[in-house]
Amino acid sequence: MAQGRISNLGRTNPNLSYKEGIILDFSYFFSGIQTDFCLMLLAPLACAVFRAIFLWRYHTHAIPRRQLLTCFRYGFWWGMDFNAYVFLILLLCVSLPTAIFPSVRPFADGLRCALVTAYLGILYLAFIGKMIFYDHFHDTFNATIRLGIHADKKNFADIFFHQHHGGLVLLGIPVYLAICVLAARALLMLPHLPYDMIAPPDGAARIACNVLCFVSAIVLFYWLRYGGTLNHRKKPEWDEVPPLVKEDAVLAKATVDDLIALELAWKKRVSDAARHSDDEARRYLAPILPESCPPSTDNPLPFFQQLTAGPRIARPSHIFFLLGESHAQAPLDSVYQRLGLVEASLRFRANPHTVSFPHFLSAGMISQPSLVSLLSGIYDADMELNENVSFWEGCLPSTLPIQLNKLGYRTEFWYGGDLNWGSLDHFVPKIGFDAWHAGPEICGADAPQTWLGVYDHIFLEEAAARIEASTEDGPVFHFLYTTSNHGPYHMPYEKYGFDLSRVMKDAPEVARRIAGDKKTRRRMASIWYADQALIRFAERMKQDFPDSLIIITGDHSFGALPYEYDVAKRREPTIREAVLTSFAMYHRELTPDMLPSKIGGHMNILPTLLELIAPQGFSYLSPFTPLTQPLSHVVTPYCWETEDTIGDFRSGEAQPLKITDGPLPTEHLVRFQAERDALCELTGWYVRHPELLEQR
Repeated sequence: MAQGRISNLGRTNPNLSYKEGIILDFSYFFSGIQTDFCLMLLAPLACAVFRAIFLWRYHTHAIPRRQLLTCFRYGFWWGMDFNAYVFLILLLCVSLPTAIFPSVRPFADGLRCALVTAYLGILYLAFIGKMIFYDHFHDTFNATIRLGIHADKKNFADIFFHQHHGGLVLLGIPVYLAICVLAARALLMLPHLPYDMIAPPDGAARIACNVLCFVSAIVLFYWLRYGGTLNHRKKPEWDEVPPLVKEDAVLAKATVDDLIALELAWKKRVSDAARHSDDEARRYLAPILPESCPPSTDNPLPFFQQLTAGPRIARPSHIFFLLGESHAQAPLDSVYQRLGLVEASLRFRANPHTVSFPHFLSAGMISQPSLVSLLSGIYDADMELNENVSFWEGCLPSTLPIQLNKLGYRTEFWYGGDLNWGSLDHFVPKIGFDAWHAGPEICGADAPQTWLGVYDHIFLEEAAARIEASTEDGPVFHFLYTTSNHGPYHMPYEKYGFDLSRVMKDAPEVARRIAGDKKTRRRMASIWYADQALIRFAERMKQDFPDSLIIITGDHSFGALPYEYDVAKRREPTIREAVLTSFAMYHRELTPDMLPSKIGGHMNILPTLLELIAPQGFSYLSPFTPLTQPLSHVVTPYCWETEDTIGDFRSGEAQPLKITDGPLPTEHLVRFQAERDALCELTGWYVRHPELLEQR
């Protein structure tokens, strides 16, 4: 051990005074900090290995040497913001006590080894988490991770074990830790610079040397933590990542060590709106409040009243709102249609009375915020209204079912999963639905299902049969939400018609390469299967109820295209592909000129629906513009778009809004921030003031 190699310095001389003993025992500290520094280097080494694995997995073309070295160099220094604490912890918890307390010395190296190994274990878990997160969101950890606090833990477990080889990951932990222990023990055996080589023999000079040594160790910690500088203002940050690295999206993301990314994501609060005072909230709300709203209002939502201009189409007897799990826009784009993944939707959209939008923003980046926003009439804005007990007891007057109730529609909610997901069994009855149905209940306990819900085609067929058999009088609105297009993708897709060679007949080279990749093949099969089930239901309802109005959209996108197989001239989705969902609307009297806007979003659906079918002068509540009017821009809590540009509030980046398989220039550009904040503030007002909710 290190201490054994310096035991000849006279520390055991019984004639030494206490003061002299402390002075001489400082040799343990001097030896210890050398060991601590060497052991600390294991942390950035592990991060570099993880960085290399990440690039090997997600960056498949050659990277110029200078660019690669810059990525690793900057990543090393930025990672020291965390890794340097290994040195500090060892110094304070081992080296310093060892210099003072002889009883600690026999256990010093064992304690060092345990502490370092524990930290390296944390790095491993963070890396695995990052790889899984990136696989789903094509990003390192971001604010979306905060939304997982109340997510279904069974979901996580199922995805981890069945989609991401969780068993092998867990088996890898002891192997990895064993390697870490061996590396740490090897470093513990390295020779050290003897203390007597740098310290004066005795007296005040020796004391001064000891003080200088201790202070230098602390300075070294800060120098490391601040990225090779003692100026905190110059420490590495995202904005300072060299442009050479930022030119490559994957390389830029690889630069950020996993704990750094996790810290940045966790520090970034999803929304502060719920914590503002009323006076602060009114200032934030000002950009969107109608002129009729007094500055001192205590209830802003009623002032977003709109009056319909008169019906554009005959009032349908049935309205079907189909929300498809992960039904994204990208597979529908012309450059990816050759993959054949959404052939059913393309047929549906080919009808001259179907109007679709290629640039349509979802209300949330994951399922719950999207669903809750669509139903509530205002953005959920990551405030989890569905999990808020106040919204189990009362509701907003802007909800979709309540406003359709006023038009005489009976409203029914159909979900392929169990209604205890997202507390829908509490939330849905309070927002105005007259009836609600869960897939496992209507399809029976023996119906095949994933962790989330009954297989889409079985759920939708049963819903269709029940709708057809219904004897309810009057018009009916049906909101149906599917579940199957979701990891871990273990359904028997071939049994339900998926044939890779047939589906991708126009992309045989891609099909050949995907055929050997079970994970990707199943992911593509899921897209195809869910699309087939969704459109089959829509076509059946068109036939059964010829005057029906059908809306089809997805809850969010998920970047699932197989970019790694050269389906595009890049290996990453554009901002547009990463965030846009699908949208199509059908009615036998609907024509494209009725919806002249070129862009849109989830929150424009409610006012559009009412403007299409409601009589002239019908009053409804919505802060959003209907698609019956041209939109200059669309804003969500996460993204914004105009007719030519799309931007992400989370990254602060923007790209041209265009369909292309090639790379697009990216710039730092944030627009409509005040409007975005105001829309979030509107939701925050009712979270803070549950007494304003209508009791039902």
